[in-house]
Amino acid sequence: MSGCCGQQTAATADAAATDPVCGMRVDPAKSPHRHMHGGELFHFCSARCAQKFAADPSPYVHASHGGPAHHADPAPAAAPPGAIWTCPMHPEVRQDHPGSCPKCGMALEPDAPLSGPGANAEDDGELRDMRRRFAIGASLSVPLLWLTMGDRLPGALGPLHWLAHGASAWLQALLATPVVLWAGAPFWQRARASLVHRSPNMFTLIALGVASAWAYSVFALLWPAMLPAAAHGGPALYFEAAAVITTLALLGQVLELRARAQTSGAIRALLALAPPQAHRLDGDGREQDVALERLRAGDRLRVRPGEKMPVDGEVLDGESHVDESMLSGESQPIRKQAGDRVIGGSVNGSGALLIEARHVGDDTVLAQIVRQVAQAQRSRAPVQRLADRVSAWFVPSVIAVAVLAAIVWALVGPAPAASHALLAAVSVLIVACPCALGLATPMSVMVGVGRGAQLGILVRDAAALEALHRVDTIVIDKTGTLTEGRPAVRAVQALRGFDEGALLRAAAAVETASEHPLARAIVAAAQARGLDVPPAQRFASDPGLGAWAEIDGATVLVGNAALLRARGVDTSALDARAGDVRAQGRTVVYVAHAGHAAGLIVIADAIKSGTPDALRALQAAGVSVIMLSGDHRATAEAVGRELGIDEVRAEVLPGDKAAMVAALQREGRRVAMVGDGVNDAPALSAADVGIAMGTGTAIAMQAAGITLLSGDLRGIPTALNLSRATLRNIRQNLFFAFAYNALGVPVAAGLLYPFTGWLLSPMLASAAMSLSSVSVIANALRLRRLALS
Repeated sequence: MSGCCGQQTAATADAAATDPVCGMRVDPAKSPHRHMHGGELFHFCSARCAQKFAADPSPYVHASHGGPAHHADPAPAAAPPGAIWTCPMHPEVRQDHPGSCPKCGMALEPDAPLSGPGANAEDDGELRDMRRRFAIGASLSVPLLWLTMGDRLPGALGPLHWLAHGASAWLQALLATPVVLWAGAPFWQRARASLVHRSPNMFTLIALGVASAWAYSVFALLWPAMLPAAAHGGPALYFEAAAVITTLALLGQVLELRARAQTSGAIRALLALAPPQAHRLDGDGREQDVALERLRAGDRLRVRPGEKMPVDGEVLDGESHVDESMLSGESQPIRKQAGDRVIGGSVNGSGALLIEARHVGDDTVLAQIVRQVAQAQRSRAPVQRLADRVSAWFVPSVIAVAVLAAIVWALVGPAPAASHALLAAVSVLIVACPCALGLATPMSVMVGVGRGAQLGILVRDAAALEALHRVDTIVIDKTGTLTEGRPAVRAVQALRGFDEGALLRAAAAVETASEHPLARAIVAAAQARGLDVPPAQRFASDPGLGAWAEIDGATVLVGNAALLRARGVDTSALDARAGDVRAQGRTVVYVAHAGHAAGLIVIADAIKSGTPDALRALQAAGVSVIMLSGDHRATAEAVGRELGIDEVRAEVLPGDKAAMVAALQREGRRVAMVGDGVNDAPALSAADVGIAMGTGTAIAMQAAGITLLSGDLRGIPTALNLSRATLRNIRQNLFFAFAYNALGVPVAAGLLYPFTGWLLSPMLASAAMSLSSVSVIANALRLRRLALS
């Protein structure tokens, strides 16, 4: 029996069990409440728990396989061994346990998303702790405000009607001290860490401001004769300022932590795509529900209509349409049958499927996408450098301004000068917020990258997202990018003396050893006609020209006209025919046999359905489009005319693509390269931004900064809009942060007092400081709702 989950076998019926819903220990012999699920018997302490389990076992059943029991509100996921925590503002900070960043004091986040039960919960330990501290701080601060400001209330409502001034002062200290020392303890700890690591931050300023107000008040309470008297006869006390500043700072932390949790919504949505269980078949064909982490490659799984694919696999039996839109952005369901690949997290349609697991756990496409999105969200955009330079000087400058303001108020301010000096200094320290400046870029990047993932656009890092918004020229490889990448033989034209079938048979024999799309089309055509393809001897190839080999004792050349001419073959009998075919936008492959021109193979590749819309959108966005092709110029220009592309670069050898990108960059253009093949990888790396098709090769995707999972070119204008919107959002955040501090610090220092007689209250300064970071995050969250397509 597994005692942590409440299920049992007949042999262990006497052992105690655990209710998987509430966690209580249950005696199976005494409790009548039980439920069979997936071949396992669960015991419950009450009918209510049994009913909750029966209604939806999936949130609780994970415990039956060694995991923690699920409750209605799942606890945060436990960290796997080797987990690393990092700071969203300082990614270089990495440690093997949760805590606070020693540089900025922010809560560290897992470097990689946590998986397992509770992984999708927005709440965490720090947020709950901050909520509790805020609630207690607020409950003590409200009567404290009544004690200090209630004298403005009429009659019996005021505190002086009930308490003498001395008693009120001691009660203020009694209420404020727990708020400052206990509720504000996280701020003291982070301020100390900032000094130890010589990295002053927002919490340094909060601690200085609160400590100044509280320490001054304690001194005034114990030694009143040493300080100037206020209107009531004793020195002014600022216990309420210290407590309310602390409480408002805690409120700011609660709001910020909640808002930061929302920026990870894309990660949680991706993690939620995987179902918690799978229906596994044993050797006898019996079905059993098992947790996802127990699956292994080779397992046979049943996927019922409407269920999600638990892992990446191959269909063994059945037929259905599968919705992969949450992974690829492609809304049209895709027909799947025996032999087809399915992706974990996609949704099965109306048919039942039997699949074999091929990739499980961290090897699935979904896990890799989640990992890449998380890494991209942690990366730093180049625009962040300005904020970094300012932040390095920010806190020392604020402290200097606070000291200077205190000195000026002490020397030339109105009475009581000491009180005004303290208020000005505390207000300056509290109103300044380096966090807003530091969060301006990371929060926008985090939301932007997550939004892209939801649209099927994978961003490798923030630098790629930033670079894309500056792109003015997009270079697109034709085959597999503008077109389907599945060229097919449309016709075989043999010269007199040669048979079409023999011509195709010989060409297929040469191309069997090649991986070029045109070669695969020729081989597929021969197989479709049932031709017996002989083995090739002495195969060789020249990239960009073609290939040759000995077939049945004769040398056969398959490629373009340049290949045949280089090998001494006269192509004049084929050139006119080839010109007519190219004018139709089709590709021509020359074939020579034993030193003589033998005929042509006509190949065409259908243009992707979304290509015209994508090109129109790019042109409307002011981006120049250049088509690259290794085809003959006439063929390439015919395709360009059909698509409305003005600039076509034809007869480009694979090795020349990167050089062409470099030449465009030397002209001052900002270039994005779009491709899908191995030979596109150098150009993808050389471009300012590489964009790979998710339907292409792994090498191309590794070389690119952005991957379109669906392989649909309409993702390019969407990615461009996402990049522009994200950079616009970053600039708004930076402007807000700079403007806030540029205006707030002078006002807090008393700049307006000579003209208006108004001095900023430290409590208002605290409220403004708390809301500044939240405002930056709220602005970043707007990216989740912008229309980008």
